[in-house]
Amino acid sequence: LFASAEAAVAQGRRLAAEGADALDLGGESTRPGAREVPAEEEAARVLPVLAALAAELPVPLSVDTRKAAVARAALDAGARIVNDVSALGHDPAMAAVAARAEGLCLMHAQGEPGTMQDDPRYDDVLLDVYDALEARLAAAEGAGIPRARIPGDPGLGFGQTLQH
Repeated sequence: LFASAEAAVAQGRRLAAEGADALDLGGESTRPGAREVPAEEEAARVLPVLAALAAELPVPLSVDTRKAAVARAALDAGARIVNDVSALGHDPAMAAVAARAEGLCLMHAQGEPGTMQDDPRYDDVLLDVYDALEARLAAAEGAGIPRARIPGDPGLGFGQTLQH
């Protein structure tokens, strides 16, 4: 619905006017079954929207990306938070870039978007997701990101069935 920069900026303005506490902008869908988008294309989609909204809105902006190059450019353009749906597992350079952000959201996802729903398995979904997020939190802290700046997201439906 908001694929053009103009439509996305208008939606961001509308959400802020309606009381949004923050806006999360992404240029690559990571929903189950989605194809990967090259970093250059992802940046071209998100950066003009982010720059426009950062210049006029008081709400914090988050960039939803798995790629360090996109996160770096987004932080330079005014994003304050990095929302990494791979929890620092997709791009080895992401932790260093995310350390610059005011916040880093780590999301659990089993596998890559294109295949995560093929046959997700858990011994105990609650404990396995908890353990995975705990390990990623430790990696982020090891990269110098303070725990107080790291919310976790269980990634409901990202490598999980309805039963899970």
